[in-house]
Amino acid sequence: MYKHHLKVRVRYSETDKMGIVYHGNFVPYFEIGRVELMRKIGLVYKELEDDGILMPVVHLEIDFKHPAVYDEEITVETWVEELPTTKMVFHHQVFNESGKLVCTGSVILVFINHQFKPIRASEKIIAALKAKGVKL
Repeated sequence: MYKHHLKVRVRYSETDKMGIVYHGNFVPYFEIGRVELMRKIGLVYKELEDDGILMPVVHLEIDFKHPAVYDEEITVETWVEELPTTKMVFHHQVFNESGKLVCTGSVILVFINHQFKPIRASEKIIAALKAKGVKL
């Protein structure tokens, strides 16, 4: 299984009055992790969209474990455990600078065409994931 790691510096605008990352800001961190994982394995969202493949989020789950704070560099770890069918599940873990687990989460996206009809994952997507060790 391929795990992508992305370093992000917590910006002031992402924190609340206590200097802690506001819970809603983990959603963009997860999105950046997904986009960059896909890019690293040769799948660019823009190109998929140009090919008629859209991937809306249909489910999001986050479990908070420890706060992340302003100016801290966090690591967003992202991976896919199973080959997609009509949906693709991304898993995430976020760690602070000292390696403490900040949160875990998963995001489910579905594959649709430009007419908003469900479609199956393309062979291009499946091949890219298989090349990184993702199995059924």
